[in-house]
Amino acid sequence: MHHESTTLSRYARPGRLTSAGAYAGLLDAVPADPAAIARTIQGLVIHEHIAGAYGVTLSDADRRSVHLRPAAELLAGIVTRDDRPLDVPREPEHRMAGNCRHYSVLLVTVLRARGVPARARCGFGDYLAQGRYEDHWVGEYWNAEQRRWIMVDAQLDEFQRELFGIDFDTMDVPRDRFLVAGDAWARCRAGRADPDTFGLTGTDEAGWWWIAGNLMRDAAALGTTELLPWDSWGAMPEPEETIDEERMALFDELARLTREPDEHADELRRLCADQRLRVPPTVRNDLRHRDEPV
Repeated sequence: MHHESTTLSRYARPGRLTSAGAYAGLLDAVPADPAAIARTIQGLVIHEHIAGAYGVTLSDADRRSVHLRPAAELLAGIVTRDDRPLDVPREPEHRMAGNCRHYSVLLVTVLRARGVPARARCGFGDYLAQGRYEDHWVGEYWNAEQRRWIMVDAQLDEFQRELFGIDFDTMDVPRDRFLVAGDAWARCRAGRADPDTFGLTGTDEAGWWWIAGNLMRDAAALGTTELLPWDSWGAMPEPEETIDEERMALFDELARLTREPDEHADELRRLCADQRLRVPPTVRNDLRHRDEPV
């Protein structure tokens, strides 16, 4: 129980990227219920790759916000576009451009600000592209009454649930519909899934290298550093790179620990201190082709 309490307390307080900072007071307007929090975020953020379905055309300037990492900067971007209270939903054209990671980080930010243990998870959903496991982020929060982590896809509003044909409760995502990266890795290693079905349909990229990248991002998020989907560092493979046996063994161990992170919290922290996995002060933004501070 003491170990569980220590683990949960870690996720119940803001991290360096999930602190609202000077914008903390804005969160007072956000409802307390996780489903209402998700709906609030959906009224503030528009996914850059789905904006067209809402009748919105994003400019290059609009898209700059997808590179924001800290929640405080996301909140600044939201209120710069529209300074009304956060519980007032914006019209789609007035929402800040983001992606699944941004929805998840904002969900975690609000929950942690209220002392609710929460964390972002990086992996793959089977419900966004037919026959594929699509690169995706969700959030988890600890339900003390049920004594379990509940997985939430904060991105999927009513419109997207219809668009993607969602047939499950997005406020309690089944764990066979969203696979954390460690589960994806383990399934592929056991021959129960094809690594070439795990990636991003929009760029027609997939494979072991993509799963390994998400595995490192998920481990970083479990360490309360929620990086961008295109940030890279350390042992992360290059696109289409064949992973050598040493790193395959490293990723095997990382997958084992991240699949049950609470049971292996101490082991996971020790492994992630390895220089091959440890998040450095500066990471590579692969879309901008430059190094950026975390």
